[in-house]
Amino acid sequence: MAKDVLCEVNSCKYWAAGNHCGASSIYVVSNRGKQASNSEETDCKTFEPKI
Repeated sequence: MAKDVLCEVNSCKYWAAGNHCGASSIYVVSNRGKQASNSEETDCKTFEPKI
């Protein structure tokens, strides 16, 4: 398991200083069924907009 999860989406409520993700868990899905060939074919379902 990764020690650090980095994220550059500063409009997410889990975004933290240094481009770290502060969520307790991360949920990533493929938007092409169960298999993805590259990162563009995936989505982070953990994202929640920062209010």
